[in-house]
Amino acid sequence: MDISIIIVNYRGWKALDDCLESIDAIISKTFAFEAIIVDNFSNDGQFPVFKQKYSKFTFIENSGNNGFSNGCNFGASIATGNHFLFLNPDTKLTLEALETLLETASSNPEIGILSCVQINENAVFYKQNNLFPVLGRFFGISRSLFRKLNKAKLENRFNHNNDLFYPDWVTGAVIYMSREWFNKIKGWNEDYWLYFEDVDLCKKVFDSGGKVAVTRKATIFHQHGGASRLNVKTKALTKTEVIISKHTYISNQFPTGIQIYLHSLLITGVLLEKTILSILSLFLFFIPKLKVNRLMFKNLFVYYFNVLQKQTWISPRAMNYLKTKA
Repeated sequence: MDISIIIVNYRGWKALDDCLESIDAIISKTFAFEAIIVDNFSNDGQFPVFKQKYSKFTFIENSGNNGFSNGCNFGASIATGNHFLFLNPDTKLTLEALETLLETASSNPEIGILSCVQINENAVFYKQNNLFPVLGRFFGISRSLFRKLNKAKLENRFNHNNDLFYPDWVTGAVIYMSREWFNKIKGWNEDYWLYFEDVDLCKKVFDSGGKVAVTRKATIFHQHGGASRLNVKTKALTKTEVIISKHTYISNQFPTGIQIYLHSLLITGVLLEKTILSILSLFLFFIPKLKVNRLMFKNLFVYYFNVLQKQTWISPRAMNYLKTKA
């Protein structure tokens, strides 16, 4: 098998249906591929329906909603391909894109992770000039200032017309890598439940001497926000996990002294902001966004209490946390 397409799903069936239809339509005479769908225990009755509808694909059910990293690693563990394409369920794939990814990766073995151009339903291209969150640009204000001060340098890096360009990291929605590279960096880091696992993956490739690249010769449709749910509780949960994953990234990627500094800044800034917005939400209760902040404040209070108790920044939902607990 040349390529194993690995898709992690959690109750995103409508988007997944469109994605699998696009894959089902691909017929190639030059390479063989398989599609593996890891369902993170949606438990809503749709798993057997999709398994029957797309019977030529492999469906596996996870033991729980164990996070994106765990789902990707689970899919890779049963994959037979020499290359892996980790794909979001809210994408649509074409033969041309798959061929280009295979040819580009095979011709450039120094590329540890390859992605491509992504476009959404409004015909807007995703920006892919991502930089690693280092000390001087970890937070939004410092990151914006860095980009302004280095505007010419960054434009020269990303705005040329070569087929390939090299950001620091690419989104986990479309990640193509060889089995060799996957094994070399030991796969996805299961310290993360959701968010920042793609940044961490690319950092591991970079630290191992590989390159992260985007090819302009292939385009994949990626629906904006297509894999997320819109109710207030879920939105609060996912936004809380963004902050938790930042803490996890800090603890994984920085020396102790810098960790203390960044953790402290993040805690102070987040709790101050959420406290103010939570108080406002009591008076402006008709604004849903403010209610999200109140729920986030509660979630973060529980998380930070857990950090003090368990002496770890890992999300309690992440598999590596659950393994240590077991």
